[in-house]
Amino acid sequence: MIRRRFAIAAFLAAFAAAAPAAAAELRIALAAAPTSLDPHFHNNGVNNAQARHVFESLTAQDGNQQIRPGLAESWRTIDDTTWEFKLRRNVTFHDGSAFTADDVAFSLQRAPNVPNSPSSFGTFTKQIRSTTVVDPHTIRLHTDGPAPLLAIDLSSVMIVSRKHGEGATTSDYQSGKSMIGTGPYRLIEHIPNDRMVYARNESYWGGVEPWGKVTFRIVNLGPSRVAALLAGDADVISDVPTTDVGRLRQRSDVKLWSGVSNRMTFLSVDVHNEVPMAGNISDRNGNPLPRNPMRDIRVRQALSLAIDRDVIVDRVNEGEAIRANQLVPETFFGYNPAIQPERPDPAAARRLLAEAGYPDGFRLVLHTSNDRIINAVRTVQVIAQMWGRIGIQTQIETMPHTVYSGRTARNELSHMLHSWGAGTGEALGTFVGIVHTRGGAFGGSNRGRYSNPEVDEAIKTALRTVDDAKRLAILQDIMMTVVNDKAIIPLVFWVSTWATRPDLVYTPQANQATLAMAVRAAR
Repeated sequence: MIRRRFAIAAFLAAFAAAAPAAAAELRIALAAAPTSLDPHFHNNGVNNAQARHVFESLTAQDGNQQIRPGLAESWRTIDDTTWEFKLRRNVTFHDGSAFTADDVAFSLQRAPNVPNSPSSFGTFTKQIRSTTVVDPHTIRLHTDGPAPLLAIDLSSVMIVSRKHGEGATTSDYQSGKSMIGTGPYRLIEHIPNDRMVYARNESYWGGVEPWGKVTFRIVNLGPSRVAALLAGDADVISDVPTTDVGRLRQRSDVKLWSGVSNRMTFLSVDVHNEVPMAGNISDRNGNPLPRNPMRDIRVRQALSLAIDRDVIVDRVNEGEAIRANQLVPETFFGYNPAIQPERPDPAAARRLLAEAGYPDGFRLVLHTSNDRIINAVRTVQVIAQMWGRIGIQTQIETMPHTVYSGRTARNELSHMLHSWGAGTGEALGTFVGIVHTRGGAFGGSNRGRYSNPEVDEAIKTALRTVDDAKRLAILQDIMMTVVNDKAIIPLVFWVSTWATRPDLVYTPQANQATLAMAVRAAR
C-alpha cells in the first residue's frame, strides 16, 4: 500500500511539473497509449482519436456518429461506380502548404498499404478501384461496383500531405517528422507510452480552438487517473473506473459525462487451426489435444452458454454496461430484433461438451490486455470461474495492449478477450472487420480466423446494395448466421464515462474517442 501511494504521488508530481499553469492549457489523462501516431498504420480507437487532433478526413462524424462535411464540402454519386467530392478551398497544412485533391489521392493510396499494419485501413478503401483528380478541389473515386457506404467509410481515413508523406515510414510519423496535417492542433512533443503534447493551429480553417496547448498523459491505472483529477493535476480523464462512478457522482468538484458507446467486448477463439497451438489448450492432465476443440460448434456454444452476462454487467461493470446478444447495439443499422438474448445454462453447456467428446472438459489459456478494455482482467477472471463450472479449467494471462495487439496480429494466441467499435455506425463495417475471412482489405481484425464463404459473399453483396431496405435484410441475415455460428462470443457493450473539472463540459463520443475538441468551458 505504501509503495502504491508513493507511485501515485510521484505521478501527480510529474504531471504537475509537466503542465505549467496557463488559462488556455488543457491536461488530459488517458487510460491507454496509442500504438502508433501513423494515422494509417493501426485501425485502433485510441490511435484514431489522437490522429483527429492533427489530421482530418473527407467526411466527418459528430459525437453520435452522424456524417457531416469534413475536408469535403459536398459529395455526390455521378453513376453507380463514381463518387465526386468537392473539397474545401483555402485549407492549408500546418507548414502552410495548400491542401488539394492530390493529397487525397495520395492518402487513399497509402492508407491500405502501410507495411506490417496489425489492422488495415483497407477496410474503408476496399471498394475504391482508382481516383481521378479533376482539379485541385475536385476528386472522383471510381469503385468496383456500387458503394453506398463510401462516404461513411471515408470518415475513418485521415488525409495526409503528399509532400510530407511520400516515402515516409510509420517511424517518421511516430517521431513527429511527418505529423503535418490540416487539423486543429499541431504535434509538438511525443514520448511513446508517456505523453503527446499539441499546440493550437492558429490558422485552422474550422475556427481556432480555445486551448492553446493540450497535453495528453498516459495513466494506465484507473485510481491514478481519478487521483490526478481530484488533485487538480488533470482537467479531464478518460475511462472512469466503474467502481468510482457512484462516489464521483456525489462530489461537487467533479462532473461526469457518460454515453452508451458503439464498442463491444467479446471473446474470440481460434477456429482456424485443426491442431491446437502449443501452450494454448490441453486435456485436464496437461497433455496436448490431437484436434482443436474450438472447431466444433458445440464447444463454442457451450462456452457462450456458460457465461452469465448479467453478472458481467452488474458486478464486473457496476451496471455501467449493456449486455450484448449480437455484434452491434440495438439502435444500429443491421441489428436483428429476431435474435433473442442468450441466457446462461451451465447444464446445457456440459451436455454440449459431452456430445462433442469432452465430458471431462479441458484446459485452456485465456489472454487479454490489461490496459485497454474496461474491466478486462475482472471480466476474464469471472469468465474463468463460469467456465470452471462446466469443466473447463481456465488460466488467465494478461499483458500491456502494445504487446497484446502485436501477439494477436501474429496469430500467437488462441483464446482472447477483445473489443471492437462499430466505427461506421452500422453493422457492415463490423462484419468486414471481424467476421469476414481474413485476406486483403477484409477480416483485418478477425483474430479467431472464422471463415464462412456464404457470409463472405453476403457481405460483398451488402457492400454493393444501394437500396437500404434490401441491405438491411442482408445484414440481419448475416447477423443471424454469425451469432448462430458463434463466430465470436459477444459479452457487453460499453457505457463510456469521462470526468472533468466542474467548470468544463465534455461531449460524450459514441466511438469512445477522447478529444480536446470535445472539451469546452461551462457556460
